[in-house]
Formats: sequence, C-alpha cells, structure tokens
Amino acid sequence: MEVPKKQRDFFASQKTKDVAYRKKALKRLQKEILAREDDVCKALYADFKKPEFETLVAETQFVLAELKVMLKNMEFWARPERVSSILANWPSSDYLYREPYGTVLLIAPWNYPFQLVFAPLVGAVAAGNTVVVKPSELTPNTSQIITEIVAKVFEPGHVSVVEGGVEVSQQLLVQKWDYIFFTGSTKVGQIVYESAAKHLTPVTLELGGKNPCIVDDSASIKLTAKRIVWGKFLNAGQTCIASDYILVHRKVKAALIEALKKSIQDGFGDISQASDDYARIVNEKHHARLKTMLEGQDILFGGISDDTDNYLSPTLVDEPQMDSPLMEGEIFGPILPIIAYETEEDIDNHISHYGKPLATYIFSNRKSFQKKMLDKYSFGGGCINDTVIQISNKKLPFGGVGASGLGGYHGKASFEIFSNQKGIIKKANWFDAPLRYPPYKLPNKIVKMIKHLF
Repeated sequence: MEVPKKQRDFFASQKTKDVAYRKKALKRLQKEILAREDDVCKALYADFKKPEFETLVAETQFVLAELKVMLKNMEFWARPERVSSILANWPSSDYLYREPYGTVLLIAPWNYPFQLVFAPLVGAVAAGNTVVVKPSELTPNTSQIITEIVAKVFEPGHVSVVEGGVEVSQQLLVQKWDYIFFTGSTKVGQIVYESAAKHLTPVTLELGGKNPCIVDDSASIKLTAKRIVWGKFLNAGQTCIASDYILVHRKVKAALIEALKKSIQDGFGDISQASDDYARIVNEKHHARLKTMLEGQDILFGGISDDTDNYLSPTLVDEPQMDSPLMEGEIFGPILPIIAYETEEDIDNHISHYGKPLATYIFSNRKSFQKKMLDKYSFGGGCINDTVIQISNKKLPFGGVGASGLGGYHGKASFEIFSNQKGIIKKANWFDAPLRYPPYKLPNKIVKMIKHLF
C-alpha cells in the first residue's frame, strides 16, 4: 500500500516540524469546514437522517471549537517546557520537549462520522504528525465530504483519506505506524491493539461500555428525566457515552418512568418517526440487531419499528435479566432498560458485573451519595445531575479506562497524546562535582549528604 510511504516520506521532509506550517493547515481546515457546513448537514441526513441541530452541535461546531482552542494555544504547547531540576544535577536546566510521533493511522466510526475524524485529526496535525484517515464505510455521504475537505486543505503526504470497508482497515493495520488512534467497539479495539503490538506501536483506543445512570430517591425527578432522555436519544441512542441502563431507587421508579415517557413525548411528539429531531439507525444490520434485543422483554414504552426506514422509536424496558441479550453488551441504540435498586449492594452487583464503563451518570441531591459513587467506581468520565455534556469542556480529557478505552484527548490532551515527550537536561560546564566519579571512597559524612541530593 503506497499511502503510508507517502506519509512517512512527507514527515521525513521535516515540513511538519514547523509550527507555523501546522497552524496554516489548521486555519485552512477551519475555513473549509465553515464553508462546507451545510453540505455536512445534508450528508449526515442522507446517511441516517441525523437532525441538522445535532449535526451542528455534535459534529461541525464541536470540531470548530476544538480548532479554536488548538489555534490559540498550540504554539505555546509546542515550546520546550522548563521544569525544576534536582540538586544532584546542579548546575543544570531541565526541559520537556514535545515532538511528533511521525505517521498516524486514524480509524473513525460511523456514529459521529465527521466529529470523530476531525477532532483527533486536529490534535495529530497540531502536534506535527502526518496522518492517514480511514472513515467509516457505513456513512458514505459523510465519508465523501471528509475526503473532499482533506484533499482541498492538506498536501497529499500530510493528510490522506483511504475509503473502504473492513478489508481496507485490515490492509492498513498490517502496516507499520508510529501511532494508531481508533474509535469503535471494544471487540474491534482488541484487534487494533493486537495489530499495534506486533510493531510496538503506541495507541489510543476510544471504545465503549455499559454506561450506568444511577438515580437515587433524592433526585429531582422531572429534570432528571428530561436530561436522561436528551442524552440517551440524541443520535437515536447511537452514542458511546449515552446511558446504557438506569439504576433507580425503587421508591421513585414509578415517578421516573412517567417522567421519562412525558419527556420523550415532549421532545419527539406522539409519533417520533414524524419528528425532524429524531435520527435513524445507521443500517439494516444494526436495526435488526436492536429489534432482536427487544424480543421477550417487558416494554414499558415505545418498541415501534419500521424496517423500510431503519426506524426504532425511543423505547423503555422494565427489569431485563442481566444475562439477556439486551444486557450482555453495549446497546448502542434507542433502548433504555430501567432497573430498580434498594441498597447500594444492588447498585454494586450491576456495575461490577459489567466492568469499567466509558461513562457514569449520578442523579442525586445528596453530596455524600455523589462522593461515594465517584470514589467507589472507575470509569472514563461522567456527570452529576446531567448526561453526555462532559465531552463539551476542552479542558477535560475524554477517554475510557480498562475495556472502555486507553488514553484521553480533546484540547491540550489531544496535543499531548500525539506528542512524544522527551526529557532533556542541559548541563553547565563551569562546575563538575567530583563525587560522582570513581573511585567511590567517600567519608561517611559525604555519603549521608549525598542521600539528600535526590
């Protein structure tokens, strides 16, 4: 495959080591995204009827915000950073240098096909790397727009797009890369990690998980329901950080269910298929998978589907079994199981069963309960009394832990994950302590003093 060689040769030219060159490229990208924003909205609607508002907020404007932060700060982040030295090395000046890894492979998913290409791409370019992008074949209209934008903005050896299906990803993964950034399922993430290990290639894996949403009996039920519904049914539930299931205190379960139903109807009307604000499932295969999950379940609300439109209505399911297909893995669709708990042991039985999730949401007006949940469970990130919005602050890294991912990005974290950090000590020549050289026959007093130099 010729593309990785082009990227390696371009990186070897040292062009991308120039911060001014990187900045000009990102400014061109910013200009082109603004110019093509309407086209991106139309492409995503054509792919799976994503509402224009959701495309603006979660795709184009999200990337533009990332660009704004990067353009403002990247020159400062790229400078050598002075750190304090230790007495044993006196006299010296110590620095942290950030250098690009080299050639990066970026494999993106279909659920946010524009954002999840360009958000990490911004960081990779800002840090000085060359990049090969593999967009999802499941969103062909968006992939075409991505290809057009990249071709107009970047020199071919700087950033290139390779379109295609699974076989193309496989061909790319057997190549040697300096860094791999993958967003997708945990199952495919394991394959990517295994491929990277053959070349000892560093990776970032943005995966998924069974994200719990915990609602205790002190929560503000109406507002809680409204915020859960928004975060869950955004993009028709095809969001890696969406709530995968609700654990609600039995005292307030009935009230929460009624509030959830009302919030769904308020947001999408009595027939959500007729709403301009509700997306579709990406293709027939994923639609069929979700329908299968609902077989034998106690549906409290929704469950309506249309095979001709890949439509599945916002759906609430009551008390599914932990070993059911619905609860075995990440749902990744507009189905929300609701499970009652009475004790914190009940909460632990569920959360511990599924491993470390990408996100966790806690709805409670008790600070002690909030703290206990945050301290007890490990997860990528989350919110107290809201959902999904943790990704909006560029000062917070976004990523998973354990099976839900490896590494975090956004804002400065994006610049740093695509940078190798070199520690450098600049030693002065006007003084050279004789103590470090053999023979090491030193008085006990000197030996004791040396212990305090480090």
